[in-house]
Amino acid sequence: MLRGCSGFYSYAIFERLEGWPDVNISQGRIVFKLQHNLFQYMAVSDDRQRIMPTTHDREKGLVLDYPEAVFLTNPDNSFLRGEVDDKYQYSSDNKDSRVHGWICTDPATGFWVITPSNEFKTGGPVKQDLTSHAGPISLSMFFSTHYAGLPLIIEFRDGEPWKKVFGPVYMYLNSVLPDEDPLTLWADAKEQMLLETEKWPYDFPLSDDFPYADQRGTVTGRLLVRDNYINERLITANGAYIGLAPSGDPGFWQRENKGYQFWTESNALGYFVIKNIRAGNYSLYAWVPGFIGDYKYNIQITVLPGSKIRLRTLVYDPPRNGPTLWEIDIPDRTASEFFVPDPNPMLMNQLYVSQPDKFRQYGLWDRYTDLYPEDLVYTIESSIYQTDWYFAHVNRKVDNKTYVPTTWKIVFDLTYVDELSNYTLQLALASANEAELQVRINDETTEVPHFTTGLIGRDNAIARHGIHGLYWLYSVDVPGSLLVTSTNTIFLTQSRGLSPWRGIMYDYIRLEGPSSNNQTQKHK
Repeated sequence: MLRGCSGFYSYAIFERLEGWPDVNISQGRIVFKLQHNLFQYMAVSDDRQRIMPTTHDREKGLVLDYPEAVFLTNPDNSFLRGEVDDKYQYSSDNKDSRVHGWICTDPATGFWVITPSNEFKTGGPVKQDLTSHAGPISLSMFFSTHYAGLPLIIEFRDGEPWKKVFGPVYMYLNSVLPDEDPLTLWADAKEQMLLETEKWPYDFPLSDDFPYADQRGTVTGRLLVRDNYINERLITANGAYIGLAPSGDPGFWQRENKGYQFWTESNALGYFVIKNIRAGNYSLYAWVPGFIGDYKYNIQITVLPGSKIRLRTLVYDPPRNGPTLWEIDIPDRTASEFFVPDPNPMLMNQLYVSQPDKFRQYGLWDRYTDLYPEDLVYTIESSIYQTDWYFAHVNRKVDNKTYVPTTWKIVFDLTYVDELSNYTLQLALASANEAELQVRINDETTEVPHFTTGLIGRDNAIARHGIHGLYWLYSVDVPGSLLVTSTNTIFLTQSRGLSPWRGIMYDYIRLEGPSSNNQTQKHK
């Protein structure tokens, strides 16, 4: 606690000494459980706030397909009757989870969890996690496997030593006079979050393991994109996510779980500044909305205390083997642009009825069966991905507890086919959960698919109302001999049945014309 501050700070130092036994750690967090008779209004963002059910309301309710999801049958607040409550409906990306918490209306008091920096969080800026939920509970999530699965379990083997500082985070309390609107406490909490962010790194932690501002470094540079099939000139990487993280393959950052990560977004001209970097060795990673794949700078970056590193202009060559013949959606690592249906009217959360986040509604996996009795068919020449491509490739429900695989069709015409050359099908996935995506070209009956991902993913984003999990990219070689000069069909089969939550979400699909260098590659 600091004099004059309306709240308190908390941080944790996790340490393993060399030689300690093997262990796996799947979750680390700080949990606050508030007085249920006082705090009933929760706020996670400007458009995600509401009066919440109590723990007692949930205990009286009907548990749905898993314990976290409860149908409210007789809540103390009668207007909540008939709604679904599930803590995963209030998850957020790390980059968007800077402040959340609760408001008590009498007396008008707020309790907020403020995260001024995500440098200690695992999985990068778009890793999703829990925030606040019914209880009333607020969480400061340090790390977890939520929306990622096994890759983010922290594993220690062979006596590996480790130390990491999580936080500090700030628990902020505010209040207003009795005649003032209690909801203004949210606006004040957001302003306090900005103030805490400006003060980062804090200058009060006494631990030698937390470096102050003068013990940290800065990296600046510019990122451009080279895609000659779009523009013969280099393209500015507008709004690119650029970060430093421990070394690994391109895209490793989303599965990295032991070190620190430092991220920023580039401006409209591709320039970026990464500030307050702890001393150490890093790789520079990036991904650019509008382009598939992951960038990694090929030189290790060593940050020293007080260093200011200016990089040369960096150029990203996104995966591409030929000109675009057709594409579905835009690459942004989410399925948010695709069709998300209205939920079963008996299983609604009223918060998400009339806003873009309606993918957070419960039970949308079963709505596919209702809306697509013959499975999805997408015709390139006439279909529109915002209304004709379902946001999740899920299994079909054939009775109360039986789910079977589904096959989607992409139908397209080619006026000319070079049978001696190769084409490329770029498949970018926004999520995968115990799924296997099989690709067949113009022959749905062939037993061996032309391409398969094999069993991939454990992010569980479908069940947990996420619009993305971990990102996967496959560049699939398509021999021209498999295509015809007329109407073609690509069959996409999610071949693992049994569960309503086994499936994938697509980010983007593109068919490219012939090139001289076609090989099936997998990028993660």
